[in-house]
Amino acid sequence: MRQVLLVEDEANIAEALRFILSRDGWAVSVLADGARALAEVARLRPDLVILDSMLPGMSGLEILTALRADPDHAGLPILMLTAKGQLRDREAAERAGVSAFMSKPFDNSEIRALVRDLLGA
Repeated sequence: MRQVLLVEDEANIAEALRFILSRDGWAVSVLADGARALAEVARLRPDLVILDSMLPGMSGLEILTALRADPDHAGLPILMLTAKGQLRDREAAERAGVSAFMSKPFDNSEIRALVRDLLGA
């Protein structure tokens, strides 16, 4: 079973995504604290990371940048979710090496299709 690490501090969004992706057959681990994300990626070795951009402890962009700087995680698919759909946020994530970007609110079928695409499923 493929492993997805979801780093999202909004409980309702985290639960909705966990439910949607679990129904598709993914094993989903949820983390609400950005400061613990890097350690959890190292521990879980997920197939995909879904990051909220605004997190307590460490931002999604900081996590993304740290993961891309680590050779062990440089190729890890990372989907960035944000309530801020501003162009500069998208550009910063793209410069940092994000695999895909989606603004909140998102369409359930869109996120399922994007996860499948990122995981080659």
